[in-house]
Amino acid sequence: MKFLRNLLASIIGTLIALGIIFMLFAVVVSAFSEVDKVSVTNNTVLEIKLDKTVKDYAPKSEDPFDEILGLNKDKIGLEAIINAIENAKTDDNIKGISIFLENVNAGIAQTQAIRNKLNEFRETGKFIFAYADSYNQKAYYLSSVADSVFINPVGAVDFKGLSSEVLFYSDFQEKTGVKMEVIRHGKYKSAVEPFLTNTMSEENRNQISSYLTSIWNEIVSDISKNRNKTPEELNNIADNLLARNSKLAIENNIVDETIYLDQYNDKLKLASGKTTDDNLNIISIDDYISTGKGRIASTAADKIAVIYAQGEIIYGKGDENFIGQELIIRSLQKVRSSRDVKAVVLRVNSPGGSALASELIWRELELTKKELPIVVSMGNVAASGGYYLSCNADRIFAEPTTITGSIGVFGTIPNISKLASNIGINAEQVSTNKGADYSIFEPMTDEFRIVTEESVEEVYTTFLERVSLGRNMDIQKVDSVAQGRVWSGVEALNVGLVDELGNLEDAVSYAADLAEVTNYKVRNYPSYKVDLDEKFSNLPFVKSKEKILIEELGEENYKIYQSIKRISTIKGIQARLPYIIEIN
Repeated sequence: MKFLRNLLASIIGTLIALGIIFMLFAVVVSAFSEVDKVSVTNNTVLEIKLDKTVKDYAPKSEDPFDEILGLNKDKIGLEAIINAIENAKTDDNIKGISIFLENVNAGIAQTQAIRNKLNEFRETGKFIFAYADSYNQKAYYLSSVADSVFINPVGAVDFKGLSSEVLFYSDFQEKTGVKMEVIRHGKYKSAVEPFLTNTMSEENRNQISSYLTSIWNEIVSDISKNRNKTPEELNNIADNLLARNSKLAIENNIVDETIYLDQYNDKLKLASGKTTDDNLNIISIDDYISTGKGRIASTAADKIAVIYAQGEIIYGKGDENFIGQELIIRSLQKVRSSRDVKAVVLRVNSPGGSALASELIWRELELTKKELPIVVSMGNVAASGGYYLSCNADRIFAEPTTITGSIGVFGTIPNISKLASNIGINAEQVSTNKGADYSIFEPMTDEFRIVTEESVEEVYTTFLERVSLGRNMDIQKVDSVAQGRVWSGVEALNVGLVDELGNLEDAVSYAADLAEVTNYKVRNYPSYKVDLDEKFSNLPFVKSKEKILIEELGEENYKIYQSIKRISTIKGIQARLPYIIEIN
């Protein structure tokens, strides 16, 4: 009896403790909500500071616990930024915009989309100023849209053109005895080239040079229009580093004036209708979005569904960072069953990945296309498997700086037979049948290679057929622009892989035209749910492995670690971009 009494007392005590904890959380949530309310006052300047990661789709949870646990703090959605600037155009309380940044945590296509929207904002007659102690190239590209660009007197502008570096591991494999067995189709499918040679192939060098030049030309053209300088003048500045200090940047009309931050704030006060003795009314883009300005208000019943496919493609459920066929298929089935959804826009921002998952999503898109118009909007990257998802749309929009194409496939399998031999390990196998099998401890047999090559060829042929059907091109024509080659958005338009250059807004508008609706609102998919374990993993005392590694390795070294880990986890035949592309 004593045991039962103690057990009952323990249970009751636990329930009481949980109740108290819940009540405390409720009080904190209530207080948090009250303190965090934001309002926009008269003569306010909207500040754009993109130090958070910009994602095409970054839905913020309505759960107040998520705010307390910090689950919404490290990201910001591109759509919300674009909508906020659009709303600021007609917001009487917003007098102008201040671009205040040294770095832009966004891809080049996302940056161009934000820049284009800022150009629209300028047309209202409201001011845009920009300031930084120093500008890196992407930050300057965005900031150059401003009416006036300011810099710290000892600052610099990193304006030097684009470059790409690829590491090769052939000798490393030979020395360590650890190698990757490679089967590929596509002379440009250079994802696996670093494992096969120590030098860059001419085909790979040509494609990198081609798309870098195309993207650079877009950047130069945009800056040229805002800074009243010819592309030739800007290229001369880049060639000779003629913005490497503030004095040269002024002389070459890259910036307008060298001032300190307090002087810049005075300029913002005057431009917003205040005196230098007044307080500066400034609101961050995050806070402005939190007031509801990250959405375009609409009472329309008809909807255009925007389904976001962002991240590498994996076989499985997927989440906010990875495309899994389960979430995308579920979203497509939901929009087909909705009476209000009149068209679908698939927003693709992916370097590709699992060929199987890509095919499964393609099939669901094919079913959806029979009932609803489908338009694709390409983000920073829509290549390889990302293009697989895109190719069957009624129309494809790409940003000029989008990386796309890479129609090719490959398979990589680790092999440590040489290392095993060197350190005295011998593996013996026993099998019931003669079918081709593989062991990482044994050299790849000819029989296994033949079977794997057949699989790669089959996937590549299917890929060509999907593109041929979707783009209404014959197989030979598709093959001529495929072979794993990567294109910029401008190049892809010229070779017929996309239909039009434009942003997500353009794609949504076109989808509405196809559906013959004029009054509509946008509904975003998929819906992501985070379980309790994931929520508490973000608490300071339960740090995620990712945060620990970033703290220990630093951002740049962590990216290298991610690259190595990504290679080691690749499974099955891949339709994947040749390498990780970062443009600064």
